[in-house]
Amino acid sequence: MRILEGISLRVNEGELVCLLGGNASGKSTTLKTILGIVRPRSGRVLLDGQDVTNWPVPRRIATGMAIVPENRRLFGQLTVRENLELGAVLRRGKSLVEDFDRVHELFPRLLERPNQLAGTLSGGEQQMVAMGRALMSRPRLLLMDEPSMGLSPALVLQNFQIIKTIHATGVAVLMVEQNATMALSVADRGYVLSTGEIVLEGRAADLLQDENLKRAYLGR
Repeated sequence: MRILEGISLRVNEGELVCLLGGNASGKSTTLKTILGIVRPRSGRVLLDGQDVTNWPVPRRIATGMAIVPENRRLFGQLTVRENLELGAVLRRGKSLVEDFDRVHELFPRLLERPNQLAGTLSGGEQQMVAMGRALMSRPRLLLMDEPSMGLSPALVLQNFQIIKTIHATGVAVLMVEQNATMALSVADRGYVLSTGEIVLEGRAADLLQDENLKRAYLGR
């Protein structure tokens, strides 16, 4: 089945871009294609101008990509620290002290429970681990799939503040999100997908004011 139809998007160095759309619009498939989980039938994926379309996932991660997957996808029977260590598995032999310090600065709660099993954490805490795990690989491009899913309104706000902090360090972010207003409030630019095609794109501030956004977002 063809999910995406001739889409073209970019994330510039240090930029935060959001990808919006309704259910089954192709948002997660786009992220999986960028990361290499899904291979496109045509077209290319470029990283710093280099064609990585045929690269395996580990090579893309080692070169600077990382993902915070939908529903966190933690290893529930491993501890918080072990889940974080897995984020740096391709950096074997290198000191992780600075990386742990960075993650704990962003998520102080994780410093309090390094030996707790990840599967016993609350939804908000699991999201912290998922984001911290991705940062352990020192990504230049961070892919985020529905970071606010299943979180309370207070935690959603906190989560987006942390995303802004990560972005401020120079990490480029491509974020899939159904909360359009919140996503556009922190993004530099945005794209709107409908049934596998980009139907709207532009500066986030402009999209927030666009009368067509709701119709395009809902695929109407």
